Amino acid sequence: MVIRSAELETVCGVTSKLPDNLLPEFAFSGKSNVGKSSLINALMNRKSLARTSAQPGKTQTINYYNINKAFYLVDLPGYGFAKVPESEKVKWGKMIEGYLKSSKQLKQIFLLIDIRHEPGKNDVTMYDWIVHQGYEPVIIATKADKIKPRQIPVQVKLIRNTLGMKADGVIIPFSSLTKSGRDEIYAVMENYMPGILPET
Repeated sequence: MVIRSAELETVCGVTSKLPDNLLPEFAFSGKSNVGKSSLINALMNRKSLARTSAQPGKTQTINYYNINKAFYLVDLPGYGFAKVPESEKVKWGKMIEGYLKSSKQLKQIFLLIDIRHEPGKNDVTMYDWIVHQGYEPVIIATKADKIKPRQIPVQVKLIRNTLGMKADGVIIPFSSLTKSGRDEIYAVMENYMPGILPET
């Protein structure tokens, strides 16, 4: 996939009305420090379009990135480690639920899991909830450059078993440093957009 343009088009807070987009949407969810912004920057071939931070919970809105004027990457608020009041977490949860239930163009949800660790309770809850909403999330196992290559299949199996995934469920090891796994993520998205993306 060739990224010709990428721009932050819409930002929605807890009281915002979600846009009624006409282009395909691909949503990204994950724990607050899992590397979601770095992943999105790598996918968009940009260094800092999605804001990264050492402080968990930086993304507190739903951010819509228009890519190639052909589709959207939708960055959902992080969960888990954010040092915010429980009332705020509840609002974020309702915001994410509202998005998943109301989006007419959502094609695929990518759930990010840190490959170095067994999925936590919040990860399992989010996975089960996404499945309950009628979606089969693609798991992106982030920070793959931080473990030895021989450990990757072991950790992938651990993630699959802990989440209770089907045997054919997709897990993509990914590194924002080396960009390994990026083409596999592109391929998943391209399956939903045959013939509408620039090749060169």
